[in-house]
Amino acid sequence: MKQIKLIKSTFLKEVETKKKLCKFIMNAEILSMSSECKKFEEAFSKKQDRKYSLFVANGSVANLAIIQSMINTGRLSAGDKVFVSSLTWATNVMPIIQLGLVPIVLDVEKKTLNVSCSILRKAFKENKDVKCLFLTNALGFCSDIHKIESFCKNNNIIFLEDNCESLGSEYDGIKLGNFGLASTFSFFVGHHISTIEGGMVCTDDEDLYENLKMIRSHGWSRNSSEDFKDKLTSIDNFYDAYTFYDLAYNIRPTEINGFIGNNQLKHWDAISNKREENFRLFNADATANEDIMELELKGQSLISAFAYPIIFKSKELCEEYKQRFIENKIEIRPIISGDVSRQPFFKKYIKNTVKNKNAEYLSDNGFYVGNNTEMTKYELNRIRKLLRGNK
Repeated sequence: MKQIKLIKSTFLKEVETKKKLCKFIMNAEILSMSSECKKFEEAFSKKQDRKYSLFVANGSVANLAIIQSMINTGRLSAGDKVFVSSLTWATNVMPIIQLGLVPIVLDVEKKTLNVSCSILRKAFKENKDVKCLFLTNALGFCSDIHKIESFCKNNNIIFLEDNCESLGSEYDGIKLGNFGLASTFSFFVGHHISTIEGGMVCTDDEDLYENLKMIRSHGWSRNSSEDFKDKLTSIDNFYDAYTFYDLAYNIRPTEINGFIGNNQLKHWDAISNKREENFRLFNADATANEDIMELELKGQSLISAFAYPIIFKSKELCEEYKQRFIENKIEIRPIISGDVSRQPFFKKYIKNTVKNKNAEYLSDNGFYVGNNTEMTKYELNRIRKLLRGNK
């Protein structure tokens, strides 16, 4: 019996794409960030329905850039409190700590795996001085994100989305990643679209976009618009080439990543639709199984699920099914980080954290199974059999 892995290939149509890539590399005059990256940004903006997209080296530095941009533009300052989701990836929270901000971890709803407006509202009553919410749309899902957006607007909370696991998912017909001021995406191997390594920051805010361009490239203005350059300084062009205007990094992608992205972007709809199709099959079987907790999907008009989360009604059941999946050679993983505040890095730097019971429950009583575009009917049926409770 062959193992069903979480990640089946580096990217969709791998052989075909590699052949195109080899030809591109041999003929390309420039392999550092150039026209292919720009083309990918423009096409991604159009598909995501955002005005601006900034392609960066990976999804983690996309998160770093978006937090640095909040500081560079004066929206946040050292010591400010930022709400973060408890069920998230480490590098959603690390930049907040690294840049001198204070993360306040919010619990999630068990049945959506995400922060809800009621959880946000309750936490805000106890933290009226919070300046920002960096929300994670976990595994392709969300809670009542439209209410979260309204709450943030009404209470002057900057709303950012980590959408690295939810490309293509929609709530009430609106793509996740389009509810906040800005959002981040990951194109690492195994994500919806892969550029091997790569990430994106999207926004409709022109000033934020111009600042992000400087943050991506050392803090210089070489990639800035002429209007934005005029606002910066009166330094002449010769010295401007080596003038660094604000805190920044070198987090540029390459033309290789951009070329792959342009090839993969053509498959966006096929990838999203297939992931949703797989999700619906898995969910029908899991919902009929009394051992498994039913997911709440209200408002989610398209679920481009990164993976399928299986949440059990007890720790004992979780351990029993975990063994079944392993014995049947189906690769599984924990529900992301569990409660991120239990992670070693978090406990090292942040003291007096609040217990997030639901996130802990999800970590202790669940795991996820892969969901990718290339799963065969045979592979799907092997997973579905276990979801129905059959051994």
